[in-house]
Amino acid sequence: MSFSEKQILSRLREMGRPEALAKMAHFAIDTENALGVALPVLRALAKQTGKDHALARALWRTGIHDARLLASMIAVPADTGRELAESWAADFRSWDLCDQCCSNLLRKTDFARDLVTQWRARDEEFVKRAGFAMIAVLAVHDKKADDEIFIEWLGFIEEGASDPRNFVKKAVNWALRQIGKRNRMLNQQAIACAERIRAQDSKPARWIAADALRELTSEKVQTRIK
Repeated sequence: MSFSEKQILSRLREMGRPEALAKMAHFAIDTENALGVALPVLRALAKQTGKDHALARALWRTGIHDARLLASMIAVPADTGRELAESWAADFRSWDLCDQCCSNLLRKTDFARDLVTQWRARDEEFVKRAGFAMIAVLAVHDKKADDEIFIEWLGFIEEGASDPRNFVKKAVNWALRQIGKRNRMLNQQAIACAERIRAQDSKPARWIAADALRELTSEKVQTRIK
């Protein structure tokens, strides 16, 4: 069964939770054009619609936060070109939309690794965040990737650790931790990277290093990677 943009928007408005917007704002989610639909509800709706690239593009154009989250879930990776990726990234105004697009869609494209290289050096806060978010989600999901690619990306993480902007800083930390949980060798490499970051002696670098080292040296992580 196919759904129209009008039908989906009607459903989203019905499922909206105005009372959730204040909590979303508390967690630094942009609520200017949001309905407050819960992510599990959006995922259930995405299962009902199935992959529909045309619908995804139409929903994104509405500018509604929840519709864009849904768009990231139903867009077709094989039909997602670099031009669309750049266009959507330019619209990122919230960390959750950035991360959902990276996890749901962009990591599955055939140019996902290129986005890491390109976006991690961008000036725009949420595009740069996306570059490091891509590292994090690929560290979890790209099972075929060689360790060497993640070692190269540790260099990007080291360079990005001096950015004081909150949403970049947290994505750099996320990327470092996910690489370090991939296997034992990468754990050792990530710990060494964290130590070098700590030696940069800037406020964002100290936070990134301390938080990453706390998890990567923990008994839980060390037991799992053994």
